[in-house]
Amino acid sequence: MTTSSPTRFRLVPMRPRDPSEPGRTASPLELFFDLVFVVAVSIAASEFHHTLTEGHVVDGLVNYGLVFFSIWWAWMNFTWFATSFATDDWLYRVLTFVQMGGVLVLAAGIGPAFAEGDYHVMVFSYVVMRIAMVAQWLRASRNPDPLRTTTRIYAAGIVFTQVFWLLQLTLSGTAHAVALLVLIAAELAIPVVAEKGGVTPWHPHHITERYGLFALILLGESLLGSANAIIEALHDDVALGPLISVSILTLVVTAALWWIYFWPPHHRAISSFANSVRYGYVHYFIFAAAGAFSAGIEVTIDALTGHTELGSIAASFTVTIPIAVFVLGTWLIAVRPYADRLVNTVVPTAVVLVLLDPILPIPFALTAIVLTLVITVLVLRPAPDPTD
Repeated sequence: MTTSSPTRFRLVPMRPRDPSEPGRTASPLELFFDLVFVVAVSIAASEFHHTLTEGHVVDGLVNYGLVFFSIWWAWMNFTWFATSFATDDWLYRVLTFVQMGGVLVLAAGIGPAFAEGDYHVMVFSYVVMRIAMVAQWLRASRNPDPLRTTTRIYAAGIVFTQVFWLLQLTLSGTAHAVALLVLIAAELAIPVVAEKGGVTPWHPHHITERYGLFALILLGESLLGSANAIIEALHDDVALGPLISVSILTLVVTAALWWIYFWPPHHRAISSFANSVRYGYVHYFIFAAAGAFSAGIEVTIDALTGHTELGSIAASFTVTIPIAVFVLGTWLIAVRPYADRLVNTVVPTAVVLVLLDPILPIPFALTAIVLTLVITVLVLRPAPDPTD
């Protein structure tokens, strides 16, 4: 943490953090910030589950993809900013709390987005969060250092895109869909453009710890699905055996996903700006897949108890596809560059086998077996030393 003396307003100058600062870990404020995303992720997964259960697969995927983008992008922007410029004065805390409030309001707007395609609440809350980030970037731009241009481009880019997020609410049909895609592309382009003027000093160990903590939040949703399977089993004698099996298999698969994700030394994957962009953006699919996995578990429970419009094979795909995406994404950004030939053969092969699971009568049994074999290989082939 910066040791600069506070000003007369009891504010600490927001100077760039040391990217090699020893012992840098997630702060209590960052952990508190993550807690509100538990709410948003849980509601998004629940709404996705209900949409899939009703058989509206395409609508569910589109709405989930858009909703999760707003959650992921708000979280990621704050996380990367904090690793480079975090202070601990009252204004930094207040602006962080504003963003947290925006997340809670966004969570309240997820239901209408799925049920009616009404994104007004979500967009307004998203804009509030992003404007709070503008204030943070402007604070960082007040220092006479080489990053002044970078921080101002971030601020200007965010303001520009927020204006158009509000304007797109007046559109409908194809024009609205096109506007959403353009705005998402514009948001993703802001860091790429801004960092050309000077690269912000991210802390490799700190930033990858933050990603790991968010991954734990999402995997925790899957454990909730495992518990729900047991709860349903206690109230359904007919499907007692299959539901208990789903609960056990869910725990095994979730543990395997955790093992695969935390096997490689993630901090090595962001050694350059290009790699950090790749690492951050691929995590959209990893995180979204983890959230979708928990929704798929609930769909599987509905299929076993006769409460879904989906057939058994389609219900199984709602589980196996997210698992495959999660494993593939993790392999691409963190495992593949540092693993040996055996690991780099076993992991993608496992992804293919997981996608074959729905042809079996037992829900994702093959997936649990395959992932267990992957973990066995990872145990026999230790990852590179994470302290390097």
